Amino acid sequence: MGRARRLSHRAGRARPVHNAGQEADLEFITVNDLTFHARFRDGPGPTLVFSNSLGTDFRIWNGVIAALPGEYRLLCYDTRGHGLSEMGPPGAEIADHAADLAALMSAYDIADAVICGLSVGGLVAQALAAAHPDRVSGLILSNTGSKIGTEQIWAARIEAVHKNGIASVADQVMAMWFSARYRADHPAPLAGWRAMLSRTPIAGYTALCGAISRADFRATAPGISVPTLCIGGTEDGSTPPSMLRELAGAIPDARAEIIDGVGHIPCVEAPGDIARLIAGHMRACGA
Repeated sequence: MGRARRLSHRAGRARPVHNAGQEADLEFITVNDLTFHARFRDGPGPTLVFSNSLGTDFRIWNGVIAALPGEYRLLCYDTRGHGLSEMGPPGAEIADHAADLAALMSAYDIADAVICGLSVGGLVAQALAAAHPDRVSGLILSNTGSKIGTEQIWAARIEAVHKNGIASVADQVMAMWFSARYRADHPAPLAGWRAMLSRTPIAGYTALCGAISRADFRATAPGISVPTLCIGGTEDGSTPPSMLRELAGAIPDARAEIIDGVGHIPCVEAPGDIARLIAGHMRACGA
């Protein structure tokens, strides 16, 4: 595939030279007039890019990355308004988030990659595939759909967060994110993930809720032509297996894998299983 045009950004590439296996613990890069927190690991193998879910940052992928082959080139980043990435102007749509991802890929000299997106990250991956099909060699769509929720559901979430803060919905969200067994057996990690959610900037969280409410990729899903793996969890309270199967059924030749006993964030509950599925799909993509 041809290399995409490099997009302009204020600060230039953060680290233009990388040795195989190197990665930075804390790295910032400016694209599209926003500074993003990102992590890039160079290597001789194929490239895999991660996009995180609502109310999280890229640390949700740590266990998966640790279990993946060391030769992969890897990029993960905090979505705008999340983690340590800047918020940007209000009203951003999923297409704007896909433009952020395309700009980050250009900044790191990534011509094309397998894109792995969780929940809203899966929407971003679908938007990138629609807008820049030459940038996407494969898709891994985890715990997501073509359309997630309704405008009424997201409006109620936004109202509750504006009125009482993210902590007011945190227990409800934890019950959707994680299986009952994980919540019972891992109280300390659960408290940590709850803190990650609760400390997400309200403006960033509600803006992304609004973008999700307006996003609908049901018309473009049948046009996806790259190898696609859809991953779900039987205990997912946010994007249940039925939604995941509907997504896989809409994408030509997509394959669905439902992991038993995990919730909405299987990269945390079952990182080894996710790494195994990713590595197998990378091979299927010819990567």
